[in-house]
Amino acid sequence: MRKMVMSALCALLLTGALPAAALAQELTLGGQPVGIELQTDGLTVAGFAEVETEEGARSPARDAGLREGDRIVSVSGRELSSAEEFIAAVGALEGESAELGVKRGGESLTLCVQPARSADGRWMLGLWLRDQSSGIGTLTFYDPATGVYGALGHGVTDETSGETLPIRGGQITDAQIVDVRPGSPGVPGELSGCADRAAVLGEVEKNCERGIFGEACVALGEGSAEVGEPAPGPASILTTLEGRRVRAYDVEISRVYTENGTRRLLLTVTDPLLRELSGGIVQGMSGSPILQDGRLVGAVTHVLVSDPCRGYGIAIGDMLAEAGIAAPELAA
Repeated sequence: MRKMVMSALCALLLTGALPAAALAQELTLGGQPVGIELQTDGLTVAGFAEVETEEGARSPARDAGLREGDRIVSVSGRELSSAEEFIAAVGALEGESAELGVKRGGESLTLCVQPARSADGRWMLGLWLRDQSSGIGTLTFYDPATGVYGALGHGVTDETSGETLPIRGGQITDAQIVDVRPGSPGVPGELSGCADRAAVLGEVEKNCERGIFGEACVALGEGSAEVGEPAPGPASILTTLEGRRVRAYDVEISRVYTENGTRRLLLTVTDPLLRELSGGIVQGMSGSPILQDGRLVGAVTHVLVSDPCRGYGIAIGDMLAEAGIAAPELAA
């Protein structure tokens, strides 16, 4: 839920397939913050820059038809995995036209860009790129039987295009909450956290509309619960507002419905303390487990901007299906 901050730093990670579908008798509960670092599949065009040449300033990339949000996946047939590789590939052309393989939405394009020679003698295309996304989110569950975890309850999206980021890999790390900016009508609040990049908890192997998923390298979460189906009525969420301390807050599930094949929950925060401390649901709470009658039934996903005491969630069964896990109650 928290808006991701992009950087041009890239670390190559080994990724694998999630374990084959399994039955989860009981899941370990999340609620604690995690740092999230994703390596994107291709380089996203974040903006354009003017190249100062002897003939004046211009941006060859923009002039050739590139747009913000485009993903560059190759240069003259050479696949790319980092911004550094892109810069090296363009430099090796020594001023010749760069043939860029581009993904735009569901379309594949080939655009030819003629580099411009800058005043200091470098060949440049005049664009800003990002190849990594990082931020803070909340762990939803960990399955001790398979080592699989799920978090966020929604995908990490590109801040320019709004599309779910295709990824090559990534990792989750230890994190803690250092501040809470309460929400108010029309102004979403936010959890501010810091991540310990050296304390890796697991790999990110899947980023999709139902969350991020992967295999943990250490046991995650605290406490456990069976999986259940959400229903209108009283419930609670597990989340962290300070440090790494997870605690429960009361909510009401007012509606359960299906949208685009995914079961969604409409939530209202009823806990006076949560209303006082954060104003309700805030960015960074995405993935907070939702419990009902002692069972894990879903995860928080979004806040209703006009009313931070209301928000949305996803049914846990849909997150488990994406992770290749099915609970006995939901297997049918």
